[in-house]
Amino acid sequence: MCSSPRRVAPGDVIRSRIRSSPMPPARKPDQSAPRTVSPTGVGYDGPKDGRDPRGQAGDKLTTPNGVRLPDTDHSLKAGPRGPVLLEDFHLREKIMHFDHERIPERVVHARGAGAHGVFTANGAGASVTRAAVLAEKGLETPVFVRFSTVLGSRGSADTVRDTRGFATKFYTKEGTWDLVGNNMPVFFIQDAIKFPDIIHAGKPHPDREIPQAQSAHDTFWDFVTLHTEATHHTIWNMSDRGIPRSYRTMEGFGVHTFRLVNEKRETVLVKFHWKPKLGVHSLTWEEAQIAAGVDPDFHRRDLYDAIENGAFPEWELGIQVFPDTPEETFEGIDLLDPTKIVPEELAPVQPIGTLVLNANPTNFFAETEQVAFHTGHLVPGIEGTNDPLLQGRNFSYLDTQLTRLAGPNFTQIPINRPHAPVNDNTRDGFHQQAVHTGQAPYTPNSVDAGVPFPSDWSEGGYVQVPRHVEGEVGRTAPASFDDHFSQPALFYKSLTSVEQQHVIDAYTFELGKCYEQAIKERALTVLARIDADLCAQVATGLGLPVPKKIKVAKSRSESPALRQIRPTPFPIEGRIVGVVAGPGADLAGIATLRKALEAEGALLRVIAPHGGQLVKGTTVEIVERTFATGRSIEFDAIVVADGAPKDGDFRALVMLQEAFRHLKAVGAWGDGVAVLKTAGIDPTAPGVLTGKKANAKLAAATVAALGMHRAWDRTPLVRASMVPPTV
Repeated sequence: MCSSPRRVAPGDVIRSRIRSSPMPPARKPDQSAPRTVSPTGVGYDGPKDGRDPRGQAGDKLTTPNGVRLPDTDHSLKAGPRGPVLLEDFHLREKIMHFDHERIPERVVHARGAGAHGVFTANGAGASVTRAAVLAEKGLETPVFVRFSTVLGSRGSADTVRDTRGFATKFYTKEGTWDLVGNNMPVFFIQDAIKFPDIIHAGKPHPDREIPQAQSAHDTFWDFVTLHTEATHHTIWNMSDRGIPRSYRTMEGFGVHTFRLVNEKRETVLVKFHWKPKLGVHSLTWEEAQIAAGVDPDFHRRDLYDAIENGAFPEWELGIQVFPDTPEETFEGIDLLDPTKIVPEELAPVQPIGTLVLNANPTNFFAETEQVAFHTGHLVPGIEGTNDPLLQGRNFSYLDTQLTRLAGPNFTQIPINRPHAPVNDNTRDGFHQQAVHTGQAPYTPNSVDAGVPFPSDWSEGGYVQVPRHVEGEVGRTAPASFDDHFSQPALFYKSLTSVEQQHVIDAYTFELGKCYEQAIKERALTVLARIDADLCAQVATGLGLPVPKKIKVAKSRSESPALRQIRPTPFPIEGRIVGVVAGPGADLAGIATLRKALEAEGALLRVIAPHGGQLVKGTTVEIVERTFATGRSIEFDAIVVADGAPKDGDFRALVMLQEAFRHLKAVGAWGDGVAVLKTAGIDPTAPGVLTGKKANAKLAAATVAALGMHRAWDRTPLVRASMVPPTV
């Protein structure tokens, strides 16, 4: 027999749980909300006092219509054990909204992370463009940047081998400008009509939905070896550029050629480049694989943590400038071909401004997921060109928002709202958020005093520069688009020997994952046109013969600007050094090392067998990682403290061995050197830093090693331990 039911008093559960709870923590400084802008692009100050109503953080629980609720834990039933009643409007509203919380993810670039920041022009752009965002010296423009992978779904790992999106939304005073680029300056295809094909080929196989977020499978390599205009982008993907160390150490490119127009209506053609302050650095392949399993959020975590810690990511925006000639070529290179670059030695990158990311999103969905970029979002002074890939993107990026963001009013979503007045005469549609007044949403009109009026050039209107257009209708391409191999050959021969080996390893791995023998053989015929040694080494790794009688494509002399490995040290802001310690460790030495690192903007994290604190006298160190929770991939260097445990804990040893194998700086002071030896690390090997104490000398050596990213001269030692393939 059931016991007598207890009637739940209205609100008693809520009161018992909440009344005694403290107020929610304040929003972190790095999570300040974006500027308040109305659906029509007009800014306002927002709430003067109390909570921000946009956060829905009032004291009283309500329905979406503002009706206060006494209970949200129990459905309305006919008796305590009876059926749920249809009249329970709160149940239906709550479940209905939950059922629709997910919007369609992006077809490409689904996996991403974003941040707010500011772009400051240095004035150098004034000679080539009238766009204030690039021309007005000292002008600060708010931006939102979204980084992403291309192939994977929203739940895929950050560190897969893939192209990275680098999309920037400039909220300029003249309207919104979107620079929608990648971390590679070229693309797989020359014409947007092939976009569905390359993405269908790269996505998981439709029968089994595997592999996820990878190009190492038959359909991808089938397509790119048949459609050889993809060769240049493919070799960039197979290089270290395909596995960046961080979004903060990633170069960015506008990919296409754009036309800039100055106040005199003079035009030039340009390519946009983002140059990271920290230099261009990548993961090793093993690091990328470990991170995908240990921390799939590796890149987004790195970005958010850096901003929260004040190590604001920074890039210099530069342009390569070319004469705007009828041929639209430069030094024999077709500027309308998105599979081609112009080497920086031929056209140096000229800095025109600086981008700093200084705030994390307040809400991932509202900002990072709902942000909508569009290559056609341009401002006066910036125009597109006849690049056939860009032309197609101008349609695609607009069209995709109709499904993903449910209608034509996606520019009214807060993260997409222009920071300039909007008077566009468009009305209604799904999710219309503006309450328009007036009776005449058309032009011309006399009912509403004729407004809004068109603007000419002198009033800041977007007036295209006249240019002659003619030609026969046909599905054709210029003859210059037929050169698919000279630039891949240039890229490969411009790399250092270490980087070339990484390319060889990547091709061998990716093609080794293919099942179809014919695809592997065809891929070798492509590689033979790039470099004979590249082809031979990949063929050896695959156990296949080298194709005969295929000539390597002729290419220009080397372009050192394409190399990542350079003898120049870079800033170490945001870099992380792990220090292996324990109850008996030299805490004073740790403090000395920490002080030196923090002076350079780097961080130190203590790693110990157990969590908690390490205490010696009045000195206290917080254990931020344990042997169970830490892994080598999150540290840029690992140092063993004097007095660290010497019990041979395999987790600590594996961490050190991985760091050594990944060419990271490894060090120790005092008897911590014994731990290195137990891990099989030679204290005299390149990039291994040791000393009797954690003094200024050891600290300076650690800072210097971090600035070089890796101990590249250790490479022969690491590769010598690999089993060579059978010839």
